[in-house]
Amino acid sequence: MNDLPPKTRVNKAPQRWWNQLYETWLSPIKTREQFLKLIGEAGAKQLIGAESQIMLEGVMKISQMHVAEIMIPAPKMDLLDVNMPIEDMLEKIIDIGHSRYPVYENEKENIIGILMTKDLLKWQRAPEIHLKVFLRTAVFVPETKNLIDLLRDFKKNRNHMAMVVDEFGRISGLVTFEDVLEEIVGEIEDEFDEDEDDGEIYSLVDKSFRIAGHTTLEKFNAYFDAQLMSDDEEQFETIGGLIAHLMGHVPTKGEHHDTKGFRFEVMHSKSGVVKWYRVKKIGH
Repeated sequence: MNDLPPKTRVNKAPQRWWNQLYETWLSPIKTREQFLKLIGEAGAKQLIGAESQIMLEGVMKISQMHVAEIMIPAPKMDLLDVNMPIEDMLEKIIDIGHSRYPVYENEKENIIGILMTKDLLKWQRAPEIHLKVFLRTAVFVPETKNLIDLLRDFKKNRNHMAMVVDEFGRISGLVTFEDVLEEIVGEIEDEFDEDEDDGEIYSLVDKSFRIAGHTTLEKFNAYFDAQLMSDDEEQFETIGGLIAHLMGHVPTKGEHHDTKGFRFEVMHSKSGVVKWYRVKKIGH
């Protein structure tokens, strides 16, 4: 007769299963390269799915990576000035489309907090209150922080953004929870990502336009009654392809190019691809 009450009986089956798994598969593994090889073999034999293989390899990859390798560098950060008029701040937030922004005071090195766009609505209802009241505490991490440790901190503290500082304590960039996850699972759709069947040209409040990089030249020309063509136009179907050809490289955020009466400025790029351009008619 078993003297233990039902709730205190120990099921040793999971422990036995783990011991068998370890002895069969893991005990011979002594190096990271051996483990990656095992994952590859498991994928080739369809013992694990392709997505599972990508994630396992991604976890192994970030264990060797540091914040500096994936951060958004300081010159490309979208920042808000705490002293901006609320109308200007709203316009900038709508145009850019992020869900959170670092906020600085007096100089861009002086980050005083993080603004969630949903909190801006609270400020609209009570504009007599200073914006500082609505800011979340900014988190600072060194460039040398390991990504596994950063992911653990993000999860533990429920943060989604951290400011990155160099060895001298200066702001060198920022990193987000999404940036780390994308190293594991691949690109994650965000505020700027849209299905190709959705709208690709949006008018903005300053009379400029937000245009997806995959917008076809045919659609652009029809929308603007323009003739945005290249000398070897048969090679290019999209805005992104044409602008990269004209510039001689894939542009990054902040770069711009003027052609046929239009200025194309990169608003948002991801994984080496321009997702969105801000387009203005020159002279307007």
